[in-house]
Amino acid sequence: MNIFLGGFYILCIICMLLFLYTRQKLTAVSDAGFQIFQRTYLVVYMMAMAGDWLQGPHVYALYDSYGMSTHEIEVLFVAGFGSSMIVGTVVGSFADKYGRRNNCILYGILYGAACITKHFNNFWVLMLGRLLGGTATSILYSAFESWLVFEHNKRGFDSELLGNIFSLATLGNSLVAIAAGMVAQFFADSFGFVAPFDVSLTVLALMCGVILFTWPENYGNQSINLGQSMKNAFQTIRTDPKVLCLGLIQSLFEGSMYVFVLEWTPALTPADPNPVTQRHLLEANNENEGHRGSIPHGHIFAGFMVSIMIGSSLFRILSKLTSVESFMRPVLFVAAITLATPFLFPGNQLLIFIAFLVFEMCVGLFWPSMGTMRGKYVADETRATVMNFFRIPLNMIVVVILLQNLSMSVIFQCCVLFLALATVFQHWLYLLTLKRPSSAPPQESMMEKERDNSEQIV
Repeated sequence: MNIFLGGFYILCIICMLLFLYTRQKLTAVSDAGFQIFQRTYLVVYMMAMAGDWLQGPHVYALYDSYGMSTHEIEVLFVAGFGSSMIVGTVVGSFADKYGRRNNCILYGILYGAACITKHFNNFWVLMLGRLLGGTATSILYSAFESWLVFEHNKRGFDSELLGNIFSLATLGNSLVAIAAGMVAQFFADSFGFVAPFDVSLTVLALMCGVILFTWPENYGNQSINLGQSMKNAFQTIRTDPKVLCLGLIQSLFEGSMYVFVLEWTPALTPADPNPVTQRHLLEANNENEGHRGSIPHGHIFAGFMVSIMIGSSLFRILSKLTSVESFMRPVLFVAAITLATPFLFPGNQLLIFIAFLVFEMCVGLFWPSMGTMRGKYVADETRATVMNFFRIPLNMIVVVILLQNLSMSVIFQCCVLFLALATVFQHWLYLLTLKRPSSAPPQESMMEKERDNSEQIV
């Protein structure tokens, strides 16, 4: 256990040094208008993520306390990913036509309603909550970013500053995750497993209020119906290789990441000769509940979050040295190598733990990098719709792996394959930028195309 706690302290020191360096040398911004805009977005985004993090640690524990069987709990989790893949794709796409701010408020309403269902010890009511939560998750990972990118471009801020916001959002998200875990545990210990969901409901309600009073509305293309918007988004993915690459990279990496969240506990837990005891440990910790077991889950989870923060600071350093499209190639390759350790070195707890920490650093680099690249290549008119299309294969990966009852070794082999493919697509994207670099915002590129077409007609 000492290696986990010692690793956490070392990571904290590294993270603090990197944060101070990047804050003083790389991210000083004198534009007061941008600072206000950045703060306005980050406050809302942190509240949105807090509403999500407060729920995660005790979902399994709550279902278990209601007497749900293992099979019923598995069905509920699969339903959440399934609804995100199917229903969430449609609802999340409303943002482009009906407003990104409205969609963010809808996220708070849907996720808040999901929290209310946790008060009922009824399988079908809880199933409704999972469907609502899965739909809300699709909105969380599309509408907020869509609002930010459009508003950033509309106000004429430097395009390079967008990466700064994404980096700070990733760093803040990790801090929120650690704090939310502590708050959720306090309320669960004091008032029962349903209490963290009530806290989440409160935070989500406050978030909706802040959005109403501080965010202006923005849209994609309001003149077309939802079906046409989805058709246009699909056409963009089909005809623009850069957007296609981004979608494949996102689906492959995030699919591997979600599977990793479910599998890091058994990978780090020493082999138990009693399969019944081992199965109980895996079930109790699939959602990072922090239950007492043979490894300190709280310390490990905190270490993962600090590693993500380190990754967000490294993003600011690397983005000053080279293009995002370039440095993400080795980042994805390293991520693939790290997830190979559980089946290449089974039982080597120290090596696997170090590899997992490096993987989380890659996650910290991935989030702001993907946000920056989407800001360059995905058009504002269908941004949220395109992003939600990307989540279909992502959720499909997770659902298929959950339903196959595969061994841990095979699961990590699948993750390595996914990440290796993501590396290939990232290299393809890099080659595309060398042939035809994109320095103009998507709106300008589309206007130029339209002007060219008009000139050809004349």
